[in-house]
Amino acid sequence: MSLRAAQKQMTYELFLAKALELFGEKGYSATTIDDIASAAGSTRTTFYLHFSSKADVMSALLTKVDAILNAADNPALTAVVASGSRGEIHAWLDRKFSQWDEIKPYLTASYEASYEPDVEAKTEQWFESAVEDMTAGLDTAKRLPADRRRIRCVLAFGQLEHLSRRYFSIGWRTPREICLDEITESWCYLLAADN
Repeated sequence: MSLRAAQKQMTYELFLAKALELFGEKGYSATTIDDIASAAGSTRTTFYLHFSSKADVMSALLTKVDAILNAADNPALTAVVASGSRGEIHAWLDRKFSQWDEIKPYLTASYEASYEPDVEAKTEQWFESAVEDMTAGLDTAKRLPADRRRIRCVLAFGQLEHLSRRYFSIGWRTPREICLDEITESWCYLLAADN
């Protein structure tokens, strides 16, 4: 990578870091492009060399969250669902729970920005991608009737998404281990059992 390209990448990352900080401090709606540029020690003009809008920044932050979440997926979600193993499902969900503190600032900002069409589309794409991975796991295992696989995956992933949103707003009202056991049982019922 050339020095110029490295500097451009550093500036891009600095804009993302400062935007995330500001979204956490002021909220997504109250943060302006000028705020982000100023916090990064830059200008609006330089901002627009990297991003087309504030929603574009949020979309880039969601891409970073996706990379954070996927980096810990070993085995991948598709393989976990295909296995039907309670132990693998429990371990995968435990890893997700452990990532929630790291991803909370990103997702909290994305919830505030959900009125932005690009952010809404990216969030929906993210959900659908997870559901597709899970459905592929059920297809591989040939478990459950084919016409029931996708809805089971929507229900299971929807539970995880809802629980994460509750955690982000109020923390663990029920102890973490109990939540983990219950969602594991639910996922096993929805994804691992032939019912």
